[in-house]
Amino acid sequence: MNLESILFSQGFGSRRQCRALIADARVAIGGIVCTDPDADFATDDASFSFSVDGVPWPYREHAYLLLNKPAGYECSRDPQHHLSVFSLLPPQFAERGVQCVGRLDQDTTGLLLLSDDGKFVHMFTSPKRKVPKVYVATTRHPIDDRQLSALRDGVMLHGESKAVAAIDAHARGEHSLALTVMEGKYHQVKRMIAAAGNRCEALHRERVGGLALPATLAPGAWQWLDETELKLLGSSRTG
Repeated sequence: MNLESILFSQGFGSRRQCRALIADARVAIGGIVCTDPDADFATDDASFSFSVDGVPWPYREHAYLLLNKPAGYECSRDPQHHLSVFSLLPPQFAERGVQCVGRLDQDTTGLLLLSDDGKFVHMFTSPKRKVPKVYVATTRHPIDDRQLSALRDGVMLHGESKAVAAIDAHARGEHSLALTVMEGKYHQVKRMIAAAGNRCEALHRERVGGLALPATLAPGAWQWLDETELKLLGSSRTG
């Protein structure tokens, strides 16, 4: 692939902008500046790397990202009342069409997936794809066995024709519970907790499939997902 196409595919602007970056000697391959936009490179070579303005950038055919979403951010490119989660990412990702894989409410924190791979996004947002998601909720009132049993047995939500049950629900403290659900209905976890007789004061997603939010990833920080982590996403393991 020629250098202009590499930069264009990675979100560094229009083709004209990419050519300008190259012409201005701002792009280096393996540490060596290249000013030829038509120079070809083997992007499938594991040793391939490039940098723009001295900042290294890994070539990825598709972007698969994990963001530790903080509160106060909307999962939208056109937020209404809060900042966009895309403001936490380098602008190259928005340029190449990265989108949220499902949404978290602005006040919900934790594991958020993003990608520019349409098939991947559809796979993990389709209701037919049963991927367990683990949430930790902080509640206004103390958790009791009756509430946990109701969540596991199923609660009726407004607008639903049948009860919605958690795959698992257990207390983590007097005012904290872990809830595992398969669906992604509107405000589902908050509504389930309300239907069980409590109120959700804070909500955090800590796991999708077998992939847990890394303890070392600070709120607002992001990372690439590697092959091992992508495989964990498809796992039903939740413990």
